[in-house]
Amino acid sequence: MSEWKINVSTIHEEMHNELIRGIVHNWYPLVIDEEYGGYFTNITHDWKLPAEQEKMIVSQSRHIWTLSKLSEFIEGQSDYKQMAQHGVPFLRNKMWDEKYGGFYQIRSREGGYSDAMGWREEKRAYGNAFAIYALAALYERTNDPSILEFAQMLFRWIESHSYDPIHKGYFQFFTRDGQPFDTQSEYKSVAFDSNEVGFKDQNSSIHLLEAFTELYHVWKDPLVRTRLQSLLELIRDTIVTDQGYLQLFFYPDWRPLSYRQSSKEEREKNFGLDHVSFGHDYETAFLMLEASFALGIESDIRTLTIAKKMLDHAMTYGWDKSVGGFFDGGYYFERGKDCTIIKETKNWWAQAEGLNALLLFSKIFPEDPRYFEYFLKQWDYVKTYLIDSEKGDWFEGGLDKEPHYRTGKKSHMWKCTYHTGRALMNCYSMLQDDSAKEINKLIVHWRDVANN
Repeated sequence: MSEWKINVSTIHEEMHNELIRGIVHNWYPLVIDEEYGGYFTNITHDWKLPAEQEKMIVSQSRHIWTLSKLSEFIEGQSDYKQMAQHGVPFLRNKMWDEKYGGFYQIRSREGGYSDAMGWREEKRAYGNAFAIYALAALYERTNDPSILEFAQMLFRWIESHSYDPIHKGYFQFFTRDGQPFDTQSEYKSVAFDSNEVGFKDQNSSIHLLEAFTELYHVWKDPLVRTRLQSLLELIRDTIVTDQGYLQLFFYPDWRPLSYRQSSKEEREKNFGLDHVSFGHDYETAFLMLEASFALGIESDIRTLTIAKKMLDHAMTYGWDKSVGGFFDGGYYFERGKDCTIIKETKNWWAQAEGLNALLLFSKIFPEDPRYFEYFLKQWDYVKTYLIDSEKGDWFEGGLDKEPHYRTGKKSHMWKCTYHTGRALMNCYSMLQDDSAKEINKLIVHWRDVANN
């Protein structure tokens, strides 16, 4: 047996064990809040539930999505479908604003007002996008018409409050009554992300793309299709730069926000608004391929070419050549120069998305050995520095750069099972070459595009 086949067989088993024993069995049903509904947010490094348990629409929705997908991935496990359904009443009765529509970004454990992170009663396009993502995935598993109706109502809310008919794309920030606000508005946010107010951004855009892709699978509505294709083209042709990375923030008319000409102090203060986020780049490459495939666009060589360019850019500039893994942040200080690493940490979600992207492109371009070689190195990095072999799940950051995460939270409002679950389910299916799996249908399609 060739070394390649031995690697595939071994990794296939390792990934299945990590998904089921390392992640799923630790999280579920521990995370289920039987008293107030929904899912617990905060879990300590040794799987204890602290008192503070605010609930954010993003992580609540991500649990519903992951559990919905697990119920299909693990045959005969109806428990996961029931756990996914468990999250819906909390969304419907506590997180949905009955008066003005849309989902609050944050609520208390009980479902009431919370001032955590300063969000108070504000709403975000990003959070509402994940709710669509979750509801569409759950409907696909249950065929419950009330779930689809809920997703449709939410899509219409986003359409009427968030969509920009002048410059296209979507506004991110809303008051409780659904009014977009910016720095000139009478309303002033005190939220932790208020420095992003007034800008459009790649992150809400790519996750709206992701959500509309999931929704279009179950609801072939013409407007959903129009908005999905528009988002794909906007991200591919405007948000992705010529070098092959995502510009993070923009003015409302899609002029890019850059601090390249600013002082070092100003540039570092605004790191979150302007840097190269390698993890988002190759995650977006995957999401663009999914969106184009869902739309049924034939011979979409442009999307494939740019998606490949995004992963290649991350491999060239974001990869740690010493121990593996992708760095969190880079920067182009001068046009025409190389990208410089300015944040050497390696967060868990970007490493998970790296596994998914590298293996996907190794299947689409089997003649290029780099992708599978990097995938093997990436899995070694994850096993060595991210997987908690003692207590289960993944550390928040690679221990080679952030050893303090050995005792960091296993879960908080931004960290749950979505990135790791999706990556491991996809990689397991890709290694298995099961033609019935959606990810492998995606591969066949894009391999045909690449070869024609």
